[in-house]
Amino acid sequence: MLRRFWLLFAQAVTVLLALMFIIATLKPQWLQRQGQFGKQLAEPIVALREVAPSIGSRPQQWSYAEGAQKAMPAVVNVFSSKDGNLPPDPRAKDPLFRYFFGDKNKHKRKNDESPASNLGSGVIVSSEGYILTNQHVVDGADQIEVALADGRTSSAKVIGVDPETDLAVLKINMTNLPTITLGRMDQRRVGDVVLAIGNPFGVGQTVTMGIVSALGRNHLGINTFENFIQTDAAINPGNSGGALVDVNGNLLGINTAIYSRSGGSLGIGFAIPVSTARSVLESIITTGTVTRGWIGVEPQDVTPEIAESFGLDQKTGAIVVGVLQGGPADKAGIKPGDILVSINDDTITDTTRLLNVVTQIKPGTAVKVHVMRNNKELDVNVVIGKRPAQPRAPQMPDEDQGDQGEQSDE
Repeated sequence: MLRRFWLLFAQAVTVLLALMFIIATLKPQWLQRQGQFGKQLAEPIVALREVAPSIGSRPQQWSYAEGAQKAMPAVVNVFSSKDGNLPPDPRAKDPLFRYFFGDKNKHKRKNDESPASNLGSGVIVSSEGYILTNQHVVDGADQIEVALADGRTSSAKVIGVDPETDLAVLKINMTNLPTITLGRMDQRRVGDVVLAIGNPFGVGQTVTMGIVSALGRNHLGINTFENFIQTDAAINPGNSGGALVDVNGNLLGINTAIYSRSGGSLGIGFAIPVSTARSVLESIITTGTVTRGWIGVEPQDVTPEIAESFGLDQKTGAIVVGVLQGGPADKAGIKPGDILVSINDDTITDTTRLLNVVTQIKPGTAVKVHVMRNNKELDVNVVIGKRPAQPRAPQMPDEDQGDQGEQSDE
């Protein structure tokens, strides 16, 4: 009798332990409600911090997808060509691609070398169909085609170009166009995360991520007017004219150049700030061209060496080495050797600063120019003239621009 009772007890304990094991495995929360044993199972061995479980959705992860999705529909591929031939599909040179899909561009060209074509990107900034891109993307083209992210295509018309900033304004006639939101440069800081969107190497729309590496980059010899955003977001040939946006998808700049010895991205890319792009856009749409101020001098930076050799007390500014006869500066009495220190309330630190200040002033405006002449201060009243068109050889800023560029008289 005692033996039978012991066997029943042993079987009951075994069944109970099996049930507790199953519950602890499948429903551990049941053991947390009552009893010291349940508390011991629920308490961790060490204090740990764990993210709260999401209810009804997948866990949130850090991502730039929302900003990218907001901006991408407004970024377009720009295909430009001379002699009426649009560029071939970049994949058409791949034998495997031609084997499966055929040579779709065979009827458009006699051979791969005949058409002078270019691939780039652009940004739709207005529902009326205005597109910002680089001037070198459409330079000399007699046929331009734009491909939207949704698959639609349209021929484009050049409204105006500004070679001195390497910007161009195109227009397409389409409805239901996605547009990008313009950001604010005064809120940008070095270290901010940015996204570059474009069509690198013609492979299709691509997003790369990086940070703002520097602001106000100049003296690069890429454009006449330089105030670049530098970024390490990968920018490659074909990205030109595409968008540099913040994490919220707002436009910060137009991608325009890379610094490279090989033609590929080395983590040094440059974009034209949205403030400059907006000014050029509005001027071209309004007048068909960009009007800038001009005083007619040939300036040179005042360096410590120049200051020492000429015995100058002024260590910064722009020294006048030449004055255009009959120009605004000549009429006002500015002479070679004068050092331009300020214009109205804007301090002139070098020739780049002089160029940027003067060109922003409307022609016909009278300004007070503070100069140093023979180490003596002098104020001169100058009536700003209209900057003449500057001849410029075509460049391709997607290539290495480290040793290229030109200087313009101011």
